[in-house]
Amino acid sequence: MVQNWTPNSWRQKPIQQVPDFPDMAVLAAAEAQLATYPPLVFAGEARRLKSQLANVSEGKGFLLQGGDCAESFAEHGADTIRDFFRAFLQMAVVLTFGAQQPVVKVGRIAGQFAKPRSSNIEKQGDIELPSYRGDIINGIEFNEKARIPDPERQIMAYRQSAATLNLLRAFAMGGYANLDNVHQWMLGFVKESPQAERYRKLADRISETMDFMKAIGITPETNPNLRETDFFTSHEALLLGYEQALTRVDSTSGDWYATSGHMIWIGDRTRQADHAHIEYCRGIKNPLGLKCGPSLTADGLIELIDLLNPQNEAGRLTLICRFGHDKVAENLPRLIRAVEKEGRKVVWSCDPMHGNTITLNNYKTRPFERILSEVESFFQIHRAEGTHPGGIHIEMTGNDVTECTGGARALSGADLADRYHTHCDPRLNADQALELAFLLAERMKGGRDEKRMVVNG
Repeated sequence: MVQNWTPNSWRQKPIQQVPDFPDMAVLAAAEAQLATYPPLVFAGEARRLKSQLANVSEGKGFLLQGGDCAESFAEHGADTIRDFFRAFLQMAVVLTFGAQQPVVKVGRIAGQFAKPRSSNIEKQGDIELPSYRGDIINGIEFNEKARIPDPERQIMAYRQSAATLNLLRAFAMGGYANLDNVHQWMLGFVKESPQAERYRKLADRISETMDFMKAIGITPETNPNLRETDFFTSHEALLLGYEQALTRVDSTSGDWYATSGHMIWIGDRTRQADHAHIEYCRGIKNPLGLKCGPSLTADGLIELIDLLNPQNEAGRLTLICRFGHDKVAENLPRLIRAVEKEGRKVVWSCDPMHGNTITLNNYKTRPFERILSEVESFFQIHRAEGTHPGGIHIEMTGNDVTECTGGARALSGADLADRYHTHCDPRLNADQALELAFLLAERMKGGRDEKRMVVNG
């Protein structure tokens, strides 16, 4: 057991990004109700994810983590979930082929409802209201009533998460994830892409590999791994009362697990070593993520690693680096060197979204070329340091939105108004997300070829 820790010991610590609930008795009642509900995920599933992430930390896999910036109650529907899952699986197939390693699939879904904000106040014209903090807390509509934090929204978030998980499990295990299906979807994307010629060579190689597998009798009908897949959920553990209500003891081990999602992460704004979010997360046994921004010092990172992973367990901790395309070269090497010097076991993942947000035509957006630039720098730096670039963490959707500029279809600032649907930050659309996967696969293949030249040279 973790020393001096209980599921509510975080309440004795300072805390950031807490909504100002008007009635604490109503809040307590909602949390008590949640505490009686069944777990959303199970300890054994979290342990399986940890085992797969342990392989990634040892250079034997790659983490693909992605999904909505913030899930919404209004956009919850089977088609939205299906389209996201479809785009995500296509990315995973392309990355698996590029890395020639297993891809661990973790969605930002079925729990990603709360968002930290840089300001407590949002202003439109002369009107000031409390900021929107995600559907689990308040409403996005710009009026006084919607912006009042409502504890009943936590019950709604739980129910939506349960419904989403139910459908995701059906997709993952019921045949929708069949590799033949995913490959045909991906070929459809290649055919219609303006960059079709660039992607066709890789697509043809995947087709040849699959034809060979069929020729020797390895098919989805004979091999369950080709028709089913492991898919895990994750979200930022921001609203700690909700997390505590869903924290349960595993009957097989006696350990505490957050049953709100398989993996939870700590944001760049709430990673203070002596504050509540670190206190809560250090006591649960789920795999954890830690967002690492430009303000994080090497010594500060080692302190946080020691708090969150004192046993130095492989697969326990993923460092999600979010610097910005123009700051990654300055900040990432010093963190890598500190972790390597201390012998800490971590997964290194690149979040190329959060450090590359700009405002264009009064819309928040993220230029695709900046996203790609940060990912490329992330890979180059790890190769130079002799460490494993273990994953990417992106905000994406399966829908045809116009929120990030650039990409093969060259979305411009003028296009943003067409289908700008996000509740918070801009997301890659399905085409941009798959395009990023193809470009990453090219880099991964290049890195493997370089290694072979070094070994054979």
